[in-house]
Amino acid sequence: MTVVKTPLTVRVVRSFGASPERVFDAWLDPSRARQFLFTAPGGEIVRCDIDARVGGTFTIVDRRGSEDIVHTGEYLEISRPRRLAFTFFVERYSVRPDRVTIDIVPAGDGCELTLTHEMGPDAAQYEKQTHEGWTMILDGLAATVA
Repeated sequence: MTVVKTPLTVRVVRSFGASPERVFDAWLDPSRARQFLFTAPGGEIVRCDIDARVGGTFTIVDRRGSEDIVHTGEYLEISRPRRLAFTFFVERYSVRPDRVTIDIVPAGDGCELTLTHEMGPDAAQYEKQTHEGWTMILDGLAATVA
């Protein structure tokens, strides 16, 4: 009998007072992305390269003390301003790339963003910290687009 392991999915939903276009564009603009994307308290983004096209890649390096944490991925879908999907890989912590999807819908004078992070079935021990990490990143995004 074969046991099929189900991938772990982490979802974070956040409302923004900014337009869907402004929120979407922040993910793909290096000058804005470096203000919130993969930053950690006490860290400093020392590299933010974004090739914003399907098949394009990103590399964002967060220096934490004397350690550089390298975040990489490839854009799978770019449908401005409603959907962005990319692979996500941190060599230090990842076995294989995960998939992250950003869905944005208009809501009142702003928008609502749903982030879905699909991880391997062996990632259950990272569920809480993944949710907390994305929540922190979306807090930073809110400050960036305010």
